[in-house]
Amino acid sequence: MGSTTPQSPTPYWHINVPPSLRTAECPEFLQNLNAKDLSIISKPDSAYRLETWPEVRAIIASNRLELFQRVPSDLRRYLENNWRLRKEHGSVMNFVLGHRLHWETPIKARGNPFEFEDDYKILFNDWPYGIDPRIVHLVVWTKFELRDDPQTGDLTDQARAEIEDFVVKTFCQKMPRDRVIWFKNWASLKSIHAVEHFHVMLFDPDPDFIKEVTNGDRPLGRIQAETTESSSVS
Repeated sequence: MGSTTPQSPTPYWHINVPPSLRTAECPEFLQNLNAKDLSIISKPDSAYRLETWPEVRAIIASNRLELFQRVPSDLRRYLENNWRLRKEHGSVMNFVLGHRLHWETPIKARGNPFEFEDDYKILFNDWPYGIDPRIVHLVVWTKFELRDDPQTGDLTDQARAEIEDFVVKTFCQKMPRDRVIWFKNWASLKSIHAVEHFHVMLFDPDPDFIKEVTNGDRPLGRIQAETTESSSVS
């Protein structure tokens, strides 16, 4: 009987990458990944199941925010994007401040939380999680502090009430309350620490309403994907 040579496993940085674009060495932005990101990157997109609206609500209600994940190929693009931004702008925060928020440092609020419109900005999450595509994921950036309780690490009751009041006034005039949910990441899960922000998710909203509240914003990830698709066609 002839001997067979065992096939070596596919390197994780080759997963979800066309053969023509694969590299012999692991790209710098995929080196030294934490266990969670390595596990996700190592799986094909076909093995990923999008989270449904009830599942998203359950994750937020139970405060298990670490369960949110990106589709493997989206996570790869997210990591590459952040790596490039750090190279070009010094940090992701510098890019967000200068190119997404157009805010100057030092950041200083003009008034009390949500009192003035120029003290906050609603934008798309540039790299949303792997969720039902009918769910719109927005980020509300604020110049004012969203105070945490030093004992629990969670929002203070006052901060939570201020956010809830803002969310109801801003989004629930056009959306049923059960199709709007918000959360604030714990410090350990934040990718950008120096600018206060919280997340809002809406299930199947009117696109014109979203265009209105975001002032016509478009997520960076979608723009980059469209640019890549256009380049491949031409």
